[in-house]
Amino acid sequence: MLAKTKKEGIVHNFEIHKGDTGSPEVQIAILTERITELTEHLKSHRKDHSSRRGLLKMVATRASLLKYVGKKDPKRYHDVISRLGLRK
Repeated sequence: MLAKTKKEGIVHNFEIHKGDTGSPEVQIAILTERITELTEHLKSHRKDHSSRRGLLKMVATRASLLKYVGKKDPKRYHDVISRLGLRK
């Protein structure tokens, strides 16, 4: 679970306009942080299959959001993946 201050920082870094919490860029950034935290959890708790399932669902959701942004505006897509360091 993300701390409130950490989540607010992510929203502030990726928001398009003030108070923006629903744009695809913000959602992708929050999901990426949650995925990173859950990946660290699963490194030490290998048999936690319910969390692994949640991780796979989050990865799929992030992939669909990235696909949506890529179709709508390729420039925004490249900006998001470069800022998050998702692809090389």
